[in-house]
Amino acid sequence: MAGTARDNSGVRVPPPLFYVAGLIAGYFLDRRYPLPSLSRNVALGAGIVLIAAGLTVARAGARTIWKASSSIIPMRPTTAIVSDGPYALTRNPMYVGMVFIYVGVAFLIRAPWALVLLPLVILAVDRLVIAKEERYLAGKFGDTYTNYCSRVRRWI
Repeated sequence: MAGTARDNSGVRVPPPLFYVAGLIAGYFLDRRYPLPSLSRNVALGAGIVLIAAGLTVARAGARTIWKASSSIIPMRPTTAIVSDGPYALTRNPMYVGMVFIYVGVAFLIRAPWALVLLPLVILAVDRLVIAKEERYLAGKFGDTYTNYCSRVRRWI
């Protein structure tokens, strides 16, 4: 980007949209080409537990970022490397939380195809979002970020 200073990761699509797209595609695939699914009661119970766990993890990640006075929105500048709270266990707790939510919703809507599509969703987030975020953070924070990456895994 000659002549312009860009202080963000360059991510153009809000990350939750990747998960929503996978769920929608899985839902419609399942309606067209049904796969066996869990019983309604098991799917309901598991779905609720997974969504609650995902919301807890994602919220903890967001709160930790907010406490550092930075932004959770990848289109905005990052002002700090956060390495405490859930960021001591994973560099991407909000994306991990979204995976739990995704699986929980897939159970609730009884769409096994969404589970089949989940690896593609994770791959898309990893390559189209996380890779850009990591290049941006490494460029902006240098050794501080590189050292953090050497201590904490990308996912879990």
